[in-house]
Amino acid sequence: MKRRSLLAGLLRLAALLPLPLAHGIGAWLGWLLWLIPQNAPRKLVARNLSLCFPEASPAERNALLRKNLQETGKLLLELGPLWLWRGERVLRLVLGSVTGEEALADTVREKRGAILLTPHLGSWEMAGLYYSSRHPLTILYRPSRLGLDGLSRQGRGRLGGKVVATDASGVRTLLTSLRAGEVLGILPDQDPGEEGGVFAPFFGISASTMTLVSRLALKSQVPVFLTWAERLPRGRGFILHLRVLSEVTAAGSLAESVAALNRSVEAAVRSLPAQYLWAYKRFKTRPPSAPELLY
Repeated sequence: MKRRSLLAGLLRLAALLPLPLAHGIGAWLGWLLWLIPQNAPRKLVARNLSLCFPEASPAERNALLRKNLQETGKLLLELGPLWLWRGERVLRLVLGSVTGEEALADTVREKRGAILLTPHLGSWEMAGLYYSSRHPLTILYRPSRLGLDGLSRQGRGRLGGKVVATDASGVRTLLTSLRAGEVLGILPDQDPGEEGGVFAPFFGISASTMTLVSRLALKSQVPVFLTWAERLPRGRGFILHLRVLSEVTAAGSLAESVAALNRSVEAAVRSLPAQYLWAYKRFKTRPPSAPELLY
C-alpha cells in the first residue's frame, strides 16, 4: 500500500513538470542506478544486454547499459504527464505525421479490423494514446504488480481507448472488437510462461512468445502493424514509427507466424536499443531441458 501511494504520488508530482524537466530527472535517476553496481535493475539490464549483444565489446555494452537505464528513468517519470495531462497537450508531443498510417486508416474505414502491436520500445503509452485518439482501439493489458491499475486504466483509456485485462473476459472483448472491424492494441513481447506460448528465436535465444496475435491474424487474415514511439532528446517529444507485418498474417503455420513476429520486434529493437525495456526478464521461461539464464 505504501509503495503504491508513493508511486502514484511521484507520478502526480511528475505531471506538474514540463516534459524536459521530467525526462531530465528520470535520466538522472537512471544515471544513479548505473553508478551503483549491485542494484537489481542494473544487474538485470546488464544480463540481458550480454545475452542479446554477445558481439559487442564490454565498453559498448556498458555505454548501452548507461543509456538504457537513463531511458528507463525517463519512461517512469513520463507516465505522470502522459496519464494526467490534458489530452490535447499530450497529443502535441507527437511530432510530424506517422508514415504508413494511411494503411491503418484504410482498414478502419473499411471495417476490416487490424492488430496493432506496441512492444516495450520507446514510449508505448504515448503510442497507445495517439492511436486511441484517432481509431477505435481496444487495448489488452496485464494487471500491474505495482498496484497502479486504476491510474493506468484511466490514463490509457481517456482518449477513447477501451482497456481490457488479460483474462477470459478481456479476450472475449478483443474478439468482439475485431469482428466489428476495430483495432486491437497488444504488447507482443511479454513472457507468457510455460503454458501460454510457444518458443521462437528472439535475439538468437528461444523465448516463450504469445500465440494470441498469430492465432487471430491467421484465422481472421486481418493486417498486423508494429508501432513504437521514439523518445526524442531533451524532452522535445516523440516520433511514431509504423510498419505493416504482412509475414505474420501470410505465414503457413502458427510457428512461422510467431517467429516472424519476433523477428519484426527484434528488428525494431535493434533500430533503437537504448529505449527497449531491458529491465524485464524476457527469457525467464526456458524450453524443457534448457539451462536457466541466471536472472
